[in-house]
Formats: sequence, C-alpha cells, structure tokens
Amino acid sequence: MSRYRKNLGDWGEELAQKYFTERGYELLARKWRARWQKNIGEIDLIFKQQKELVFVEVKTRTNRAFGYGEEAVNRSKKQKIKKSINQFLVLNQKYDDYFPRFDILVVEIFDLTPRYVHYENVEIEE
Repeated sequence: MSRYRKNLGDWGEELAQKYFTERGYELLARKWRARWQKNIGEIDLIFKQQKELVFVEVKTRTNRAFGYGEEAVNRSKKQKIKKSINQFLVLNQKYDDYFPRFDILVVEIFDLTPRYVHYENVEIEE
C-alpha cells in the first residue's frame, strides 16, 4: 500500500471517528486486530452506543474512479471482519449482553467538505 493511500485511509478513519462521536457513540478501539490469528481482518473502529457494539469498516474515496466505497467491502472482506468481530466478542466477555452491529461508513472527500454515506447494520453473509 502506498504512503498516500495509507495516509488517506488514516484521515478517513479520523473523520469517521469524529462523525460517530458527534452522534453520541463512545470509541472503544481503533484498528483492532487479533494479532495472533491468521486470516482475520482488522476492524477500523469499534464503538459502544447504549446496548450495541458497533463495528465499523471505513472506506475513504477522493473520486469514484475505482467505484463506490461500499463496493470494496466484498464477501471476502466481510468474512474476515466477521471472524474479527467474533474474536473481539470472545476476548471481551463484558460485552456479552450487547448487540453486535456491523456498519460501513464511506467518507467521500471530493471537495473541501467531506460527505458521509452510512450503512447501518450491514448483513454479513454466511
């Protein structure tokens, strides 16, 4: 991954964190990964809101040359995220009574004002 893409992704995650915290979500983790597990994806952001745990995949776009951000969250990516969510829940049993939710937040930076497209409670196929 190029330095530009990494920096853009990090900036998008910062904007996404602000987006969620301004809406009353409490940040629990950023870039969470079960490091000792293979074939497990990283969870960009994890929030708590009331009795929900919200696992967020952030996609940042400066144009649509490579498609829409949500299109980049394909079945394979979702399966890795699902494994990561399950690992998080196993390791953090204090959240056993919370409902896990998977969201995608697309951060579009086409001009000076970021635009957010929020997909809540996205289904992760079996």
